[in-house]
Order: sequence, then structure tokens, then C-alpha cells
Amino acid sequence: MPPPLTFLHTADWQIGKPYARMEDEQKRVLARQERLSVILRIGTVAQEKQAQFILVAGDVFDSTTPDKATVSAACAAIGALKIPVYVIPGNHDHGGPGSLWEQSFFLRECAALSPNLQVLLKPEPVELEQAVLLPCPLLRRHDASDTTAWLRSLDMSAFGDKPRLVIAHGSVQDFGPAADEEEDSASSNHLDLLRLPADQLDYIALGDWHGLKDVSPPVSSTGKLTAWYAGAPEPDRFPRGAGNAPGHVIAVTLQRGSVAILEPVSTARLGWHEMEFHLTEDAAVTRLDKELGEKFAARTGQDFLRLTLHGSLGIAALAELDQCLETWRSRLLRLRLHSRVNIAPTEEEISALVSRSDAPLAARVADRLLQETQSPDAETADSARQALRILHSALHSAS
Repeated sequence: MPPPLTFLHTADWQIGKPYARMEDEQKRVLARQERLSVILRIGTVAQEKQAQFILVAGDVFDSTTPDKATVSAACAAIGALKIPVYVIPGNHDHGGPGSLWEQSFFLRECAALSPNLQVLLKPEPVELEQAVLLPCPLLRRHDASDTTAWLRSLDMSAFGDKPRLVIAHGSVQDFGPAADEEEDSASSNHLDLLRLPADQLDYIALGDWHGLKDVSPPVSSTGKLTAWYAGAPEPDRFPRGAGNAPGHVIAVTLQRGSVAILEPVSTARLGWHEMEFHLTEDAAVTRLDKELGEKFAARTGQDFLRLTLHGSLGIAALAELDQCLETWRSRLLRLRLHSRVNIAPTEEEISALVSRSDAPLAARVADRLLQETQSPDAETADSARQALRILHSALHSAS
């Protein structure tokens, strides 16, 4: 029996992701750069775990048409890994006639910058010294067929005691990644792992789901088959709930016919967070700023935050909240705000607005706006609240 084999399983690098919802171009550049920088961190993990090669289960690139600079940068980063890297096309960078993988510019850059990279474009065994790779490449973005189907009838007797490693990209039976605001569409490429010969295979390296996930089929009469999604090594979307852990690669150690030993290793640098905060009184703005500072002050330019605010504030406190949010928009890579904060002028603010003897017209307007903030029509009430803020600011500046 050969010694145990160790390799890295990763997927969904999506180099060249545009981050179109980020308004700041400089921040988009920073986020895109991390999709390249994580490859170097993967290389560090490979050295630490003494991995013999790296499997990338699809979506190296975010599209089938990355610009040439992106292709060159990706090839250079892969070349710096110094160990073999085996890749299949996924739904974002699918193969097929005329695909990126067959274009002359990519082939030239690959040969010059990443001779350690091998793109597996055919569903056929690739026998290495240490293992047999069984690639299931996607040759179109949406494939109605099961790309693993060819394995059901494959004669594997000639492979001897070499571990058999399946590489596939898609959603397993009854498990489909759903689109969210960071993804334009979900994959429709379904993989039926239950029909694979479990006793003839040792590990299924999957891509498409961006979180770390064990989807091993139940033990059957033919044995136990280990199947995992490695997830994206650098997260690219807001959290999807408990049990979804993006930002890893998996170090896999196994022998033919043995249970694989898996060690997920964190590779993420950017953080994607959700927060919900209730503003119950004006002083809560200070507490919000303090909480954000404790979490993010030492990480300027490294985090995405989806922030939901509830409650009500006085007019001056709302202005303070605006300043607070302005600060954190600049420090975070992206602040996605859901604000359900209503305006509730304090007694002092109401008095200052409606009792201005030096500005009787403004006082009458303020009184009318205060009445309209209670309107059952949401649009009218919101417009009145905004107008009150403007009037308060103007009167305050004038005084």
C-alpha cells in the first residue's frame, strides 16, 4: 500500500469578480485584488500541509471572458504555487468550443507563467503517480445532464491501489445553491452522487456552493463515499445562516479504500457581517458607533457589513446618525444599510420649531409638517419627516 496522499481541495476562486454593487471604484479594486491574494495564502497552506497537488473544482474565473490583465495575473499567482494545480471548468468559466481555456492568449500565458497548471477539459481518467483524477468538467453554463454520469460505467480495475478522486462542479441531489444579491444566477447543474460506485471511489471534490459543506451520501451496500464542498477560499457574499462557513480550503489525506481525513483551513481575509441594532433613544447613536469601532476599527478596508437599524430618534440625533454612517461607509469596503429609523422630535426640538417668534412662517410650516408625520400615507409621512430635518437644520444654522 502506498503512503497516504495529501492534497488541497478548493473551488470558486472567481478571479475577476466585478463587485458591481460597490460604488467606490478604489474599494472594488481592493476586493478584486483579494481574489488573487488568496491564492498565495492557499500556497502557504499547501506548504504547511505538504500537499502534493491542488484540486480546483471549478470557477477559477468569474466569467468566460476575463480581460487579459486578469488572465495574466491569475496565471502568475498559480505559477507561484510551485506544485501541480488541476482545474476543471465550472459554470462561470465553463469549457466547450472557443472557451477561455482554448484561446491562444490563455494558452501562452499558462505556458509562460503557470506550467504547473493543468486544465482538465475532458471527462476521462487522468492517472498521476500518486492518484487517479476523475474530472467532470462543465462544458456549458447550464447542463441538463449529470456530469458525473460517465463514472457509473467506468472500469476502474486498472487503477490498482491509487486513490480515485472525483472533481465536479454543480449542486447535489436535493441541494441547490440559491442566488442572492451577490450572484447573478444559480447553477442548474445537478449531480446525483447516490448513483456513483461508492466502493470504487475515495473522495469527491465539489465546487459551486460557496460555503464549506459535507454532502457525503449515506452509507450504502457499496460503502461510504466522502463528498465535500470546499467553498470559496475568499468569501464573496453576506452570511447565509448557521452551518455555512466560507473562506476555507480543505487539506485531504487518504489512502485507497480508507476514510479520508479532512482538515478545513481558513484562508479568508475579508469579512462579511450582519448586524441589527435598535435605536431606542438618542444616546444609542453613540453606542452604535462604539460597537462598530470595537468590531471594525482595526480592520479599515477589510469588511462588508449589512446593517439593519430600527427605532426612532430626534432630529439632532438623526443628523448624528448620518455622520456616524458616513464615517463607517468610508472605513468599510461596503455598508449595505436597511434603515427603519423614524424621526421622533424631542419636546425641546418641537418647541424650538413651532415657537420661533423670530420666524413665524417657519413655525407654521413646522407645525404642519409635524402633523403630516402622523399621516397614514407612508410616503407623505416620510416626506414630512425629511422636510422637518431640513427645516431644523436651516433654522439651527441661521441661529
